[in-house]
Amino acid sequence: MTERNMVQALNNAFFIAMERDPTVITYGEDVGVDGGVFRVTDGLQAKFGDQRSFDSPLAEAGIVGSAIGMAVNGLKPVVEMQFSGFIYPAFQQIVSHAARLRNRTRGDITIPLVIRSPYGGGINALEHHSESLEALYVHIPGLKVVIPSSPYDAKGLLIAAIEDPDPVLFLEPKRLYRAVKQEVPDDYYTIPLGQAKVMKEGKDITIIAWGGMVPVAEDAISQVKAECELIDLRTIDPWDKKTIIDSVKKTGKCIIIHEATKTGGFGAEIAATLQEECIFNLDAPVARVTAPDVIVPYFKAEHYYRPNADMLVKKINELLNF
Repeated sequence: MTERNMVQALNNAFFIAMERDPTVITYGEDVGVDGGVFRVTDGLQAKFGDQRSFDSPLAEAGIVGSAIGMAVNGLKPVVEMQFSGFIYPAFQQIVSHAARLRNRTRGDITIPLVIRSPYGGGINALEHHSESLEALYVHIPGLKVVIPSSPYDAKGLLIAAIEDPDPVLFLEPKRLYRAVKQEVPDDYYTIPLGQAKVMKEGKDITIIAWGGMVPVAEDAISQVKAECELIDLRTIDPWDKKTIIDSVKKTGKCIIIHEATKTGGFGAEIAATLQEECIFNLDAPVARVTAPDVIVPYFKAEHYYRPNADMLVKKINELLNF
């Protein structure tokens, strides 16, 4: 076991995956020589050579399009979009090809492709560097969406994503890249995609979070007297409905917190599912704590935009007193 932050845990996952499987390659803008803008791929080119870790042109559609071709022909490409707000030029390749080829070929072709990207706000960056638009990708059948919240989970989920036969969008909360360190095993391990994690058990209210909102939720829970059950969703698609439903049936109350905007956010899908499955167990309406429905503001106003612990504490108390 070694204490690692999320960047170090992801980097370690790369070394393990590439040593175990010579078909795993990684590339993207500044990925090879510099090791990525956040240094997640640092040292890979020196270890594995410039045929397996290399820089690409500044062309997101070309990065994903070429990776689809590589995946069809037996490689396992892991490509990096330098920021999640830069993915959109590749949207056509993701929606029309990466996510559909298994179905289009009736299972003859799979696309073992991972698209990594720094994601979310909290570091006072510009708008295209701070978005949280995971709900766009959840609406694409055939594409899996993963958002880790800790170094331990980041390593296990990334290795699992690399080994998955289907395309995975792997969103890394950059606010958490170097926020904390924790003990991470040095050896190989995976965390199954689609499996949520109960971070803290409780009986009064269920709090659902993912990515950068997990530590925000932990902070809020520490400030209230209620016994809150905290669930880190970890995989947004496929999502762990059973764990969520079982928790809400136990507590009768639920708050979903995410840093994406409210309208059409993934919290709405969870709320609708709970209404369908738990309507007679609910003691209060399912609540959401989210960003407002506006474009991410410039850094001086980011603290007004991004959900925080005070907002969640207020909502917890409202539901407890409902």
